[in-house]
Amino acid sequence: QVYVVFSEELKCWCRALVESVWCQVDGYQLGCFLVDYAKYCSVASEKVRVLAGPFAKIAHRAKKCRLHCTKPLTLHIDYCENTAKMGPAKRWDTAAVQHFRKLIE
Repeated sequence: QVYVVFSEELKCWCRALVESVWCQVDGYQLGCFLVDYAKYCSVASEKVRVLAGPFAKIAHRAKKCRLHCTKPLTLHIDYCENTAKMGPAKRWDTAAVQHFRKLIE
């Protein structure tokens, strides 16, 4: 379900999908994907509203997607043998993500 959340970064109300919820000392935080900006953010539970009827039917501008058959790699360093090899990784490292975003822009 799509909700409306207030993004501190964008300083406006945005449509979002709630992906996770966790408890903090001062209340609940929600991990959200902003469907019109393709950004992730965390929002306090007080800044979440139910989306009004007609607005829920508007198509999202951003879609989650994956690169077909592209898997993350990382540099594996063996200090004992003094070698470095590229190998599979569980997640994309930060430098690869930043490089990919620059290519897209």
